[in-house]
Amino acid sequence: MLAAGASQAEPIRVATYNTELSQPGPGLLLRDIIRADNPQVAAVIQTISAVAPDILVLQGIDYDLQGSALAALAKAIGQDGPDYRYRFALPPNAGRQTGIDMDGDGRAGHARDGQGYGRFLGDGALAVLSRFPILPNGVQDYSALLWRDLPGALLPRSPHGSFPSAEAQEIQRLSSHGHWVVPIDLPDAPPLTLMTFYATPPVFDGPEDRNGKRNHDEIMFWDHYLAGRFDTPPDDRFVLLGNANLDPDKGEGRKSAITTLLHHPMLQDPLQGQPTVTFDGLGDMRTDYLLPSSDWRVVASGVARNASASRHGLIWADLDR
Repeated sequence: MLAAGASQAEPIRVATYNTELSQPGPGLLLRDIIRADNPQVAAVIQTISAVAPDILVLQGIDYDLQGSALAALAKAIGQDGPDYRYRFALPPNAGRQTGIDMDGDGRAGHARDGQGYGRFLGDGALAVLSRFPILPNGVQDYSALLWRDLPGALLPRSPHGSFPSAEAQEIQRLSSHGHWVVPIDLPDAPPLTLMTFYATPPVFDGPEDRNGKRNHDEIMFWDHYLAGRFDTPPDDRFVLLGNANLDPDKGEGRKSAITTLLHHPMLQDPLQGQPTVTFDGLGDMRTDYLLPSSDWRVVASGVARNASASRHGLIWADLDR
């Protein structure tokens, strides 16, 4: 664990964690955190407190407009762990209803008919906790990018044409949750930039491979971003991290996407080959990633697992110049 007054000479511990804390309705996660009687919530807090990242990206955290659940979680962690004075979250695409049929089942208004799967707006979203100031004016949010506008987009098709319809593809966003670039102000050092996302799993679809293609393109967004096809990317001191929902070897999905990032010349992989999640029937897999830019020196890294908290492990790395 790092001392409270981290300096340029000390490593920064960066982590990402799919907590799987999403609840079936809005406000329920906040209720469970405040009541402090939910064993899964307690296990998540214990896991985070034990690893004590300086900067932590979370998935599976229900979003609310006031940030109340995230603030309550940060407060609970701070009782025995880091003081996350700085928090960041944006409205996700999960549960953002479109009013039309987005999954081809002939119905509208269901969880799969949002811009991303969600039982309500904000279901299982992304968030950032940090001991250091987050620089909101430098944030780049690509969550509204239309899927069709990604270079080389693998838009799904059926024998009848665009799947599920041309109307759906006109409005379909690429991000199932979000794609964010978030700068963090470090003490006595240039900012660190987080590049984070939470991709859809490449399953739960049909022969059109809608989710498999979307998963591929959500991952490949970062290859395009690093190539400068959107805003100017950082050229150093960044970390690409999040839940790609794709193992490079096992399970379904288009493996070329994650392989592209794992072999990207601007990135390094300190957790090469380490599983990050255990799924029933599939066993150990790697779906969560933390890929620092190649200029960082990785002092240490690891995966903290707690089956009572989440099927996913908290993955972390200590980074230094």
